[in-house]
Amino acid sequence: MSVQIAQHELQPTQRAPQSGRRRTLVILSGLVALAALCATSLFVGSGEIPAHRVIQILTHWATGDLPAEARETTALLILERRVPRTLLAVVVGAALGAAGVLMQAMTRNPLADPGLLGVNAGAYTAVVLGSATMGATIGTAHVWLAMVGALVVGVTVYIIGTSGPMGASPAKLVLTGVAVAALLTGISFAVTLAMPHVFDRVRFWSAGSLQGRGFDELITVLPFILIGATIALILPRALNALSLGDDAATALGARPGLTRITGLAAVTLLCGAATAAAGPLSFIGLMVPHALRMLVGPDHRWLVPLSLLAAPILVLGADILARTVVASELPAGVVTAFLGAPVLIWLTRAKAVKSL
Repeated sequence: MSVQIAQHELQPTQRAPQSGRRRTLVILSGLVALAALCATSLFVGSGEIPAHRVIQILTHWATGDLPAEARETTALLILERRVPRTLLAVVVGAALGAAGVLMQAMTRNPLADPGLLGVNAGAYTAVVLGSATMGATIGTAHVWLAMVGALVVGVTVYIIGTSGPMGASPAKLVLTGVAVAALLTGISFAVTLAMPHVFDRVRFWSAGSLQGRGFDELITVLPFILIGATIALILPRALNALSLGDDAATALGARPGLTRITGLAAVTLLCGAATAAAGPLSFIGLMVPHALRMLVGPDHRWLVPLSLLAAPILVLGADILARTVVASELPAGVVTAFLGAPVLIWLTRAKAVKSL
Protein backbone atom coordinates (compact mmCIF):
# COMPACT_ATOMS: atom_id res chain seq x y z
CA MET A 1 0.00 0.00 0.00
CA SER A 2 2.78 2.46 0.87
CA VAL A 3 4.50 1.73 -2.42
CA GLN A 4 1.28 2.46 -4.33
CA ILE A 5 0.79 5.72 -2.44
CA ALA A 6 4.35 6.76 -3.19
CA GLN A 7 3.92 5.97 -6.88
CA HIS A 8 0.65 7.91 -6.95
CA GLU A 9 2.33 10.92 -5.32
CA LEU A 10 5.14 10.84 -7.87
CA GLN A 11 2.86 10.85 -10.91
CA PRO A 12 1.93 14.58 -10.87
CA THR A 13 5.60 15.50 -10.41
CA GLN A 14 6.56 13.28 -13.32
CA ARG A 15 3.80 14.65 -15.53
CA ALA A 16 4.64 18.30 -14.88
CA PRO A 17 8.07 18.23 -16.58
CA GLN A 18 6.58 16.27 -19.48
CA SER A 19 3.82 18.86 -19.92
CA GLY A 20 6.37 21.66 -19.72
CA ARG A 21 8.57 20.03 -22.35
CA ARG A 22 5.60 19.45 -24.63
CA ARG A 23 4.48 23.07 -24.33
CA THR A 24 7.98 24.31 -24.99
CA LEU A 25 8.21 22.07 -28.05
CA VAL A 26 4.84 23.36 -29.30
CA ILE A 27 5.96 26.98 -28.90
CA LEU A 28 9.28 26.44 -30.65
CA SER A 29 7.69 24.43 -33.46
CA GLY A 30 5.04 27.09 -33.90
CA LEU A 31 7.59 29.90 -34.10
CA VAL A 32 9.64 28.00 -36.67
CA ALA A 33 6.57 27.14 -38.76
CA LEU A 34 5.28 30.72 -38.63
CA ALA A 35 8.65 32.15 -39.67
CA ALA A 36 8.96 29.65 -42.53
CA LEU A 37 5.45 30.41 -43.81
CA CYS A 38 6.01 34.16 -43.59
CA ALA A 39 9.15 33.79 -45.67
CA THR A 40 7.36 31.54 -48.17
CA SER A 41 4.50 34.02 -48.45
CA LEU A 42 6.94 36.72 -49.56
CA PHE A 43 8.35 34.52 -52.31
CA VAL A 44 5.09 33.04 -53.64
CA GLY A 45 2.47 34.89 -55.62
CA SER A 46 1.50 36.34 -58.95
CA GLY A 47 4.45 37.09 -61.14
CA GLU A 48 7.54 34.96 -61.56
CA ILE A 49 10.01 36.89 -59.42
CA PRO A 50 13.38 35.21 -58.76
CA ALA A 51 14.18 34.56 -55.10
CA HIS A 52 17.39 36.58 -55.20
CA ARG A 53 15.46 39.56 -56.51
CA VAL A 54 12.94 39.31 -53.67
CA ILE A 55 15.75 39.15 -51.13
CA GLN A 56 17.48 42.13 -52.71
CA ILE A 57 14.36 44.29 -52.61
CA LEU A 58 13.48 43.32 -49.05
CA THR A 59 17.04 43.96 -47.87
CA HIS A 60 17.14 47.44 -49.40
CA TRP A 61 13.67 48.19 -48.05
CA ALA A 62 14.56 47.03 -44.52
CA THR A 63 17.70 49.19 -44.44
CA GLY A 64 15.88 52.17 -45.91
CA ASP A 65 18.17 52.60 -48.91
CA LEU A 66 15.92 51.37 -51.71
CA PRO A 67 16.94 53.57 -54.66
CA ALA A 68 14.29 55.40 -56.64
CA GLU A 69 15.10 53.51 -59.82
CA ALA A 70 14.51 50.21 -58.01
CA ARG A 71 10.91 51.14 -57.19
CA GLU A 72 9.54 49.60 -60.33
CA THR A 73 6.63 47.21 -60.74
CA THR A 74 8.46 44.24 -59.22
CA ALA A 75 9.39 46.12 -56.05
CA LEU A 76 5.90 47.55 -55.69
CA LEU A 77 4.38 44.10 -56.09
CA ILE A 78 6.47 42.78 -53.21
CA LEU A 79 6.35 45.79 -50.90
CA GLU A 80 2.76 46.90 -51.44
CA ARG A 81 1.10 43.53 -51.97
CA ARG A 82 3.03 40.57 -50.56
CA VAL A 83 4.38 42.23 -47.41
CA PRO A 84 1.05 43.68 -46.18
CA ARG A 85 -0.77 40.52 -47.27
CA THR A 86 1.57 38.41 -45.15
CA LEU A 87 1.27 40.69 -42.14
CA LEU A 88 -2.50 40.82 -42.50
CA ALA A 89 -2.71 37.01 -42.62
CA VAL A 90 -0.80 36.86 -39.32
CA VAL A 91 -2.99 39.50 -37.68
CA VAL A 92 -6.28 38.05 -38.96
CA GLY A 93 -5.27 34.53 -37.97
CA ALA A 94 -4.34 35.64 -34.45
CA ALA A 95 -7.68 37.42 -34.08
CA LEU A 96 -9.74 34.42 -35.22
CA GLY A 97 -7.77 31.97 -33.09
CA ALA A 98 -8.18 34.00 -29.91
CA ALA A 99 -11.85 34.63 -30.66
CA GLY A 100 -12.43 30.89 -31.06
CA VAL A 101 -10.86 30.06 -27.69
CA LEU A 102 -12.91 32.76 -25.96
CA MET A 103 -16.16 31.68 -27.60
CA GLN A 104 -15.73 28.02 -26.68
CA ALA A 105 -14.80 28.91 -23.10
CA MET A 106 -17.69 31.33 -22.56
CA THR A 107 -20.34 28.98 -23.98
CA ARG A 108 -18.71 25.82 -22.59
CA ASN A 109 -19.32 24.35 -26.03
CA PRO A 110 -16.33 22.61 -27.68
CA LEU A 111 -17.88 23.10 -31.13
CA ALA A 112 -18.63 26.80 -30.74
CA ASP A 113 -17.36 29.19 -33.39
CA PRO A 114 -17.01 32.99 -33.24
CA GLY A 115 -19.59 33.24 -36.01
CA LEU A 116 -22.28 32.02 -33.60
CA LEU A 117 -22.56 35.55 -32.21
CA GLY A 118 -23.69 36.80 -35.59
CA VAL A 119 -20.65 39.08 -35.91
CA ASN A 120 -19.72 37.75 -39.35
CA ALA A 121 -23.27 38.19 -40.59
CA GLY A 122 -23.36 41.73 -39.21
CA ALA A 123 -20.14 42.66 -40.98
CA TYR A 124 -21.32 41.15 -44.28
CA THR A 125 -24.72 42.82 -44.12
CA ALA A 126 -23.18 46.21 -43.41
CA VAL A 127 -20.89 45.87 -46.44
CA VAL A 128 -23.79 44.80 -48.67
CA LEU A 129 -26.03 47.66 -47.53
CA GLY A 130 -23.17 50.14 -47.87
CA SER A 131 -22.47 48.98 -51.41
CA ALA A 132 -26.17 49.17 -52.28
CA THR A 133 -26.90 52.61 -50.81
CA MET A 134 -23.59 54.47 -50.97
CA GLY A 135 -21.80 52.68 -53.77
CA ALA A 136 -18.95 51.76 -51.42
CA THR A 137 -16.35 49.68 -53.17
CA ILE A 138 -14.19 47.00 -51.61
CA GLY A 139 -11.36 48.79 -49.88
CA THR A 140 -10.83 50.83 -46.72
CA ALA A 141 -14.44 52.04 -46.79
CA HIS A 142 -15.82 48.51 -46.56
CA VAL A 143 -13.52 47.78 -43.61
CA TRP A 144 -15.14 50.55 -41.61
CA LEU A 145 -18.61 49.44 -42.69
CA ALA A 146 -17.87 45.86 -41.63
CA MET A 147 -16.49 46.97 -38.25
CA VAL A 148 -19.58 49.07 -37.54
CA GLY A 149 -21.86 46.20 -38.55
CA ALA A 150 -19.97 43.73 -36.37
CA LEU A 151 -20.04 46.01 -33.32
CA VAL A 152 -23.74 46.84 -33.70
CA VAL A 153 -24.68 43.16 -34.01
CA GLY A 154 -22.44 42.18 -31.08
CA VAL A 155 -24.11 44.73 -28.81
CA THR A 156 -27.57 43.77 -30.07
CA VAL A 157 -27.01 40.06 -29.46
CA TYR A 158 -25.76 40.74 -25.95
CA ILE A 159 -28.71 42.98 -25.05
CA ILE A 160 -31.27 40.49 -26.36
CA GLY A 161 -29.43 37.46 -25.00
CA THR A 162 -29.18 38.86 -21.47
CA SER A 163 -32.70 40.27 -21.18
CA GLY A 164 -35.60 38.43 -19.62
CA PRO A 165 -36.19 36.89 -16.19
CA MET A 166 -33.52 34.18 -16.58
CA GLY A 167 -30.73 36.65 -17.31
CA ALA A 168 -27.68 35.71 -19.35
CA SER A 169 -26.70 32.15 -20.20
CA PRO A 170 -24.46 30.56 -22.83
CA ALA A 171 -27.41 28.89 -24.53
CA LYS A 172 -29.41 32.13 -24.79
CA LEU A 173 -26.47 34.06 -26.24
CA VAL A 174 -25.79 31.39 -28.85
CA LEU A 175 -29.45 31.03 -29.86
CA THR A 176 -29.80 34.80 -30.09
CA GLY A 177 -26.68 35.03 -32.22
CA VAL A 178 -27.86 32.28 -34.56
CA ALA A 179 -31.29 33.91 -34.94
CA VAL A 180 -29.85 37.37 -35.65
CA ALA A 181 -27.32 35.88 -38.10
CA ALA A 182 -30.10 34.05 -39.97
CA LEU A 183 -32.13 37.27 -40.24
CA LEU A 184 -29.18 39.31 -41.49
CA THR A 185 -28.16 36.59 -43.96
CA GLY A 186 -31.64 36.66 -45.44
CA ILE A 187 -31.48 40.44 -45.80
CA SER A 188 -28.07 40.24 -47.47
CA PHE A 189 -29.21 37.58 -49.93
CA ALA A 190 -32.31 39.59 -50.79
CA VAL A 191 -30.25 42.70 -51.55
CA THR A 192 -27.63 40.89 -53.64
CA LEU A 193 -30.29 39.02 -55.62
CA ALA A 194 -32.20 42.22 -56.32
CA MET A 195 -29.03 44.20 -57.15
CA PRO A 196 -26.53 42.02 -59.03
CA HIS A 197 -23.96 44.82 -59.20
CA VAL A 198 -23.75 44.75 -55.41
CA PHE A 199 -23.02 41.03 -55.51
CA ASP A 200 -20.26 41.64 -58.04
CA ARG A 201 -18.61 44.09 -55.66
CA VAL A 202 -18.65 41.87 -52.59
CA ARG A 203 -18.52 38.31 -53.94
CA PHE A 204 -14.75 37.82 -53.72
CA TRP A 205 -14.48 39.41 -50.29
CA SER A 206 -17.46 37.40 -49.02
CA ALA A 207 -15.62 34.15 -49.84
CA GLY A 208 -12.77 35.15 -47.54
CA SER A 209 -9.72 36.46 -49.33
CA LEU A 210 -6.51 38.37 -48.63
CA GLN A 211 -5.89 39.18 -52.28
CA GLY A 212 -5.43 42.86 -53.03
CA ARG A 213 -5.21 43.89 -49.38
CA GLY A 214 -2.65 46.56 -48.54
CA PHE A 215 -1.30 48.53 -45.62
CA ASP A 216 -4.46 50.67 -45.48
CA GLU A 217 -6.62 47.70 -44.48
CA LEU A 218 -3.96 46.46 -42.07
CA ILE A 219 -3.63 49.82 -40.31
CA THR A 220 -7.42 50.19 -40.10
CA VAL A 221 -8.09 46.91 -38.29
CA LEU A 222 -4.87 46.61 -36.28
CA PRO A 223 -5.98 48.80 -33.32
CA PHE A 224 -9.20 46.80 -32.88
CA ILE A 225 -7.33 43.50 -32.96
CA LEU A 226 -4.69 44.73 -30.52
CA ILE A 227 -7.37 45.82 -28.06
CA GLY A 228 -9.24 42.53 -28.43
CA ALA A 229 -6.07 40.46 -28.05
CA THR A 230 -5.07 42.40 -24.94
CA ILE A 231 -8.47 41.73 -23.37
CA ALA A 232 -8.18 38.04 -24.29
CA LEU A 233 -4.76 37.77 -22.62
CA ILE A 234 -6.20 39.19 -19.39
CA LEU A 235 -9.03 36.64 -19.15
CA PRO A 236 -7.42 33.13 -18.92
CA ARG A 237 -7.78 32.69 -15.13
CA ALA A 238 -11.40 33.82 -15.24
CA LEU A 239 -12.05 31.48 -18.19
CA ASN A 240 -10.56 28.56 -16.26
CA ALA A 241 -12.99 29.25 -13.44
CA LEU A 242 -15.90 29.73 -15.84
CA SER A 243 -15.25 26.33 -17.43
CA LEU A 244 -16.24 24.74 -14.08
CA GLY A 245 -19.71 26.29 -14.22
CA ASP A 246 -21.15 29.56 -12.98
CA ASP A 247 -21.71 28.36 -9.40
CA ALA A 248 -18.20 26.97 -9.06
CA ALA A 249 -16.72 30.07 -10.68
CA THR A 250 -18.56 32.32 -8.21
CA ALA A 251 -17.39 30.17 -5.31
CA LEU A 252 -13.80 30.61 -6.52
CA GLY A 253 -14.18 34.38 -6.50
CA ALA A 254 -14.74 34.86 -10.24
CA ARG A 255 -17.55 36.97 -11.71
CA PRO A 256 -19.14 34.99 -14.57
CA GLY A 257 -21.30 37.87 -15.78
CA LEU A 258 -18.39 40.29 -16.03
CA THR A 259 -16.24 37.62 -17.66
CA ARG A 260 -18.86 37.04 -20.36
CA ILE A 261 -19.33 40.76 -21.03
CA THR A 262 -15.59 41.26 -21.35
CA GLY A 263 -15.16 38.14 -23.44
CA LEU A 264 -17.99 39.05 -25.80
CA ALA A 265 -16.47 42.50 -26.28
CA ALA A 266 -13.14 40.89 -27.18
CA VAL A 267 -14.77 38.40 -29.57
CA THR A 268 -16.68 41.19 -31.28
CA LEU A 269 -13.53 43.28 -31.76
CA LEU A 270 -11.40 40.35 -32.90
CA CYS A 271 -13.88 38.63 -35.17
CA GLY A 272 -15.32 41.87 -36.50
CA ALA A 273 -11.92 43.28 -37.44
CA ALA A 274 -10.76 40.00 -38.99
CA THR A 275 -13.93 39.68 -41.04
CA ALA A 276 -13.71 43.31 -42.12
CA ALA A 277 -10.17 42.84 -43.40
CA ALA A 278 -10.35 39.42 -45.04
CA GLY A 279 -13.99 38.41 -45.22
CA PRO A 280 -15.42 35.40 -43.39
CA LEU A 281 -12.69 32.76 -43.01
CA SER A 282 -14.54 29.72 -41.72
CA PHE A 283 -13.38 27.02 -39.31
CA ILE A 284 -10.23 28.85 -38.07
CA GLY A 285 -11.76 29.63 -34.69
CA LEU A 286 -13.04 26.07 -34.43
CA MET A 287 -9.99 24.05 -35.47
CA VAL A 288 -7.22 25.92 -33.65
CA PRO A 289 -8.58 25.64 -30.07
CA HIS A 290 -9.16 21.91 -30.50
CA ALA A 291 -5.69 21.25 -31.84
CA LEU A 292 -4.11 23.21 -29.02
CA ARG A 293 -6.30 21.58 -26.39
CA MET A 294 -5.04 18.19 -27.51
CA LEU A 295 -1.42 19.34 -27.41
CA VAL A 296 -1.21 21.48 -24.25
CA GLY A 297 -4.35 20.68 -22.29
CA PRO A 298 -7.39 22.77 -21.29
CA ASP A 299 -5.59 25.50 -19.33
CA HIS A 300 -6.54 28.84 -20.90
CA ARG A 301 -3.33 30.42 -19.62
CA TRP A 302 -1.70 28.42 -22.43
CA LEU A 303 -4.59 28.17 -24.89
CA VAL A 304 -5.14 31.91 -25.36
CA PRO A 305 -1.54 32.99 -26.07
CA LEU A 306 -0.81 29.90 -28.15
CA SER A 307 -3.91 30.56 -30.26
CA LEU A 308 -2.33 33.88 -31.22
CA LEU A 309 0.61 31.87 -32.58
CA ALA A 310 -1.08 28.80 -34.06
CA ALA A 311 -3.98 30.37 -35.98
CA PRO A 312 -1.74 32.58 -38.17
CA ILE A 313 0.05 29.40 -39.26
CA LEU A 314 -3.23 27.97 -40.52
CA VAL A 315 -4.32 31.20 -42.25
CA LEU A 316 -0.92 31.71 -43.89
CA GLY A 317 -0.82 28.10 -45.05
CA ALA A 318 -4.32 28.38 -46.52
CA ASP A 319 -3.44 31.64 -48.26
CA ILE A 320 -0.28 30.18 -49.78
CA LEU A 321 -2.23 27.14 -51.02
CA ALA A 322 -4.88 29.46 -52.44
CA ARG A 323 -2.19 31.19 -54.54
CA THR A 324 -0.56 28.01 -55.83
CA VAL A 325 -3.14 25.22 -56.05
CA VAL A 326 -4.68 26.49 -59.30
CA ALA A 327 -3.55 28.85 -62.03
CA SER A 328 -6.19 31.46 -61.11
CA GLU A 329 -6.01 32.28 -57.42
CA LEU A 330 -8.63 30.86 -55.07
CA PRO A 331 -10.02 32.76 -52.07
CA ALA A 332 -8.33 31.62 -48.85
CA GLY A 333 -11.78 31.01 -47.35
CA VAL A 334 -12.38 28.25 -49.87
CA VAL A 335 -9.21 26.48 -48.74
CA THR A 336 -10.08 26.79 -45.04
CA ALA A 337 -13.54 25.39 -45.77
CA PHE A 338 -12.03 22.37 -47.56
CA LEU A 339 -9.72 21.81 -44.59
CA GLY A 340 -12.28 22.56 -41.91
CA ALA A 341 -15.23 20.46 -43.05
CA PRO A 342 -13.56 17.05 -42.58
CA VAL A 343 -11.98 18.25 -39.33
CA LEU A 344 -15.41 19.23 -38.01
CA ILE A 345 -16.81 15.81 -38.93
CA TRP A 346 -13.93 14.13 -37.14
CA LEU A 347 -14.34 16.35 -34.07
CA THR A 348 -18.01 15.47 -33.70
CA ARG A 349 -17.03 11.79 -33.60
CA ALA A 350 -13.91 12.00 -31.45
CA LYS A 351 -14.51 10.93 -27.87
CA ALA A 352 -11.57 12.89 -26.56
CA VAL A 353 -12.98 16.29 -27.49
CA LYS A 354 -16.65 16.00 -26.59
CA SER A 355 -16.29 18.35 -23.64
CA LEU A 356 -14.04 21.09 -22.42
